[in-house]
Amino acid sequence: MPSRNGLQEGKGIKMKKYNILFICTHNSSRSIIAEALASTHTSGRFEGYSAGSSPSHAVNPFAKEIALTLGYPESKCRSKSWDEYAVSSAPQMDFIITVCDNAAGEVCPIWPGAPVTAHWGFPDPSRAEGSDDVKRRAFREVMQGLQRRIDALAALPLDNLDQISIQSQVRKLAGV
Repeated sequence: MPSRNGLQEGKGIKMKKYNILFICTHNSSRSIIAEALASTHTSGRFEGYSAGSSPSHAVNPFAKEIALTLGYPESKCRSKSWDEYAVSSAPQMDFIITVCDNAAGEVCPIWPGAPVTAHWGFPDPSRAEGSDDVKRRAFREVMQGLQRRIDALAALPLDNLDQISIQSQVRKLAGV
C-alpha cells in the first residue's frame, strides 16, 4: 500500500512507487494502454500516466476496452496534453517513455526532476484495417509488447541502481 512519501510496503521492506509518463503524439491508443498496464501492474511498483503533444479528442475504443478489461478506471481513460505534466504542480515523473515513432522525434518539454527517458516504439494499432477482430488483434499485440517491457522494468532492482544504470537498463528494454 503506498504511503504519503511514495513508498509502499512489500514483504516487510519499503519500496518506492515509480511514476511513469508514456507519451504518444495523440495519446489515444498506445500510451493509454501503457498507462493502464503500469497502473494495474501486479507488482504495485508503478503509477502510470499518459499524454501527447497533440492530444486527440477521444481515446480509441479498442484501447479503452483493453484499459477497462485491466480494471483501469474509465474516468482515467482520457486523452491529455503533455503540458499537464510539465508544470511544477504535476506529479514528478521517474520515467518518461515514448511509445510511438512520431513522439520520439518531437522536442519534449523539460521535465522536472530529470526523469529517466527511453523510447519503446510500437506500430500504431489504430491504423489496422479490417474487421473488429483484426483491429483488436493489433491492439492486443501492442498490449502484449508493452506488458513484456513493463514486466521487465518491474523485475529490475530499481531501488538499488544509480540513475545512469537505470537509464541504460530502461533503454535496453526497447528490445524486449
